[in-house]
Amino acid sequence: MGEPIKQAHSFQHITDLEQFPDKLRGGVVAIGNFDGVHRGHRAVLDLARDEAAKRGVPALAMTFEPHPRTFFRPSHPVFRLSPSHIKTEILEAEKLDGVIELAFTKEFASMPAEDFVKEILVNRLGISQSITGYDFHFGKGRKGTPEFLRDAGKAHGFTVTIVGAEGDEGGTVISSSRIRAALAEGDLALANGLLGYRYFIESTVQHGEKRGRDLGYPTANMKLADNSELREGVYAVQIKIDGVMHDGVASFGRRPTFDDGAPLLEVHVFDFSGDLYDKQVTVCFIGFIRPELKFDGIDALIEQMDRDSAEARAMIASMQPLSHLDQMLNADD
Repeated sequence: MGEPIKQAHSFQHITDLEQFPDKLRGGVVAIGNFDGVHRGHRAVLDLARDEAAKRGVPALAMTFEPHPRTFFRPSHPVFRLSPSHIKTEILEAEKLDGVIELAFTKEFASMPAEDFVKEILVNRLGISQSITGYDFHFGKGRKGTPEFLRDAGKAHGFTVTIVGAEGDEGGTVISSSRIRAALAEGDLALANGLLGYRYFIESTVQHGEKRGRDLGYPTANMKLADNSELREGVYAVQIKIDGVMHDGVASFGRRPTFDDGAPLLEVHVFDFSGDLYDKQVTVCFIGFIRPELKFDGIDALIEQMDRDSAEARAMIASMQPLSHLDQMLNADD
């Protein structure tokens, strides 16, 4: 008999293992947190997809929510590069067959590594191969090391592949922590380069003070996550509205010239008129222009906004796609 033919699957987001479909059993499963789904993560995911194609079986990712670091330190939640819905969107763009999102609960955290392998990987998913990064640990007390997983695979009849560290062009390991630090510094070039696509957020436009309209710069106002560490300042952005990408300039910060209030993302969309209130939009960060400043008067602020807009237009006009994934994520629907 020849090799089995892989059946086409629509992408599935599975949050309940009781609902895991039989047609996805026997797959190749990439396991990790995958926050940001950066270039290092995609080395793991690409291998899973390639191995699944060779075997003629589904290619799946397994992730955990909330982020384990947030679970163990709820008073210091991790600044997420990609919350669950964004992570799922990127994994689907990566042409996987689905993602298994396991709830990281007290019960799950106390599950012995042996039980994770036997009850979930073997009995529930029936995996044929597991692929993880070199630093992935699992199970109670983090006893599920890469070596443990290799031995478990031999005992239970599935293949285990451990992927080494992925370095950037300078040889430094790519990590979610580096990307978070770069965003906190406003170093969009580094953050986006490590991600392999331009950092983006999804949010709902809310009503604001409408000051921008009076200044000739109407804005779509959005709140970012409370623990966002994105540097406060002015950015060149693109914003997707009703599936169409538009160019713009954004200010993230506390508006020191006015009220010095809670952090808010305010996006001025170039050459656009329309009601954006309550719309779900995607904001893609192209480049950092300057830190947030306090101005002596409205005229000085408007002059600076004119310069910011010109610089944002120039940044956007000169940008090139960072990858095929970048093109997919930031194209019109």
